[in-house]
Amino acid sequence: MILIVLALLCLASVPLTGGKLGRLADLRVRGTWVPVLALALQVVIVTIAPGGNPALHKAVHIATYGLIGLFLWLNRRVPGVRLVALGAFLNALAIVVNGGVMPASVTAQRLAGLHVGSGFQNSAALAHPHLPFLGDIIPWPGPLPNVLSVGDCIIYIGTLLLLHRVCGRRAVRRAPALTPARDSA
Repeated sequence: MILIVLALLCLASVPLTGGKLGRLADLRVRGTWVPVLALALQVVIVTIAPGGNPALHKAVHIATYGLIGLFLWLNRRVPGVRLVALGAFLNALAIVVNGGVMPASVTAQRLAGLHVGSGFQNSAALAHPHLPFLGDIIPWPGPLPNVLSVGDCIIYIGTLLLLHRVCGRRAVRRAPALTPARDSA
């Protein structure tokens, strides 16, 4: 849930800095169905049917990152997307080398106040994680507890860059200043 709140804060930062969110309508985005499908698949394996086949859930989780990679590749020329892609790549790398699960720090989960449920968890404490520094290591306590990864932070920085490059206040072009003619006398 905090991920959605952070995305909304990124959006809110545009008008607060004089930008216009309406400029997003001018942005040409290719393959918009791809992230929608990836999100739907993640909702199914984490929320709707977390008790299914663990191997299938892990494979689907990895596949959703492949879908996101496709979407980012299709839109690589959009400002900020390459930074978003770097964050997504770091997250995908951590997930792939850990067999389909994002490794999470037990300490970060505790500090955030997270209570892990049963069934498939896309982020979980692992006994022997690979590349744990790329996992969910940043606690976010409060009413919307969560743990974030370095990749997540890079994704949000890329999102801010995208939004402010596309929607930000445009420099006002001014006519060259006229200098008064000097009297030669």
